Amino acid sequence: MERFAIRRTRIKPGQNGANRVAAGLLQFMAPAALRVVLCALAVLVGAAPCIAQQPGPLADYPVKRIRMIVASSPGTASDIFARSLGEDLGAFYGKRVIVENRPGAGGLIGNTQVSRANADGYTLGMVDVTRLITELMRDPPPYRALADIIGVTHVASITNVLAVAPSVLARTAPEFVAHARARAGELNYASLGIGSASHLAGELFTRALGIKAMHVPYRNLSDSFIEIALGRVHYAIYTLPAVLGPVREGRIRALAVMTPQRSPALPAVPSIAEAGLPEAQVDTWSGIVAPKGTPRRVVEQLHGDIVRGLRKAALRELFVRQGAESTPESTPDGFTRMMQGEYSRYQALIREGGIKPE
Repeated sequence: MERFAIRRTRIKPGQNGANRVAAGLLQFMAPAALRVVLCALAVLVGAAPCIAQQPGPLADYPVKRIRMIVASSPGTASDIFARSLGEDLGAFYGKRVIVENRPGAGGLIGNTQVSRANADGYTLGMVDVTRLITELMRDPPPYRALADIIGVTHVASITNVLAVAPSVLARTAPEFVAHARARAGELNYASLGIGSASHLAGELFTRALGIKAMHVPYRNLSDSFIEIALGRVHYAIYTLPAVLGPVREGRIRALAVMTPQRSPALPAVPSIAEAGLPEAQVDTWSGIVAPKGTPRRVVEQLHGDIVRGLRKAALRELFVRQGAESTPESTPDGFTRMMQGEYSRYQALIREGGIKPE
């Protein structure tokens, strides 16, 4: 809240009516309100527009470094997004943005820290769908996935890929679905653990297309790729950054990206919509949030300055190399609504599927 400044202003002889009113108001008006009144008076007396007097960046934010918590290890997509945006934002503000990796327990550690942080604009979180899933898979939940935070900016949409073993005869996504339906229950799919994002992506895929398959969880990505390459596991739905190397090396085969359009990172692979299976679309996302109670003016300031960075060609290209597309058209409220929709979708999936943690 701006402090009201009391000013004594002497009205000189010969001042016109508008000037007399403005001078009188100077005694009691707060600076922000005063700017509005003076602009209105300028219009009435035919003065130049007051565009230059409109409020700009906040004068009192930031005054110290900002930290951004990432609930995953260095080198992950969320970590890369956080570091690239943090570097850009830090250069713009002239204040360092420190990225702190807090991995562990499926994102529980880092996400809990974001929930409990001071709501002063100096602690942010780079989150993804695991923030929602971790809360839904715990009883009692360690934090409130949405009630503890407010959205700042939807940073990126990350493509998922339907990847199959080289031994699978199907050459297209529709052929693979027909293959799976003809062998109901005989196929299996890999994930990075029960309740992981890759597990729920696989579950959404099988339910959307009415196929049946067995879930095979793994503790790490490399083990699952070995099993897929050997043909002991038939398919997986992983993020594009995870599968890009094995696909290019020919160890696994990509049948479709699970988005409406093709990905620039795998331009030869059709989209799931192009393959005629739009109902099977399932992608993931990353975004920046702040603790609940962070001042709205700070959230809007951060949002605008982050979006400024997202529009830069260099950052867009970096995101594409990660199999993602930046989303500068987002708004804080729009991002919050998107997370609410995702929460409802995964909540229903976990409940109806009886999915429980190990």
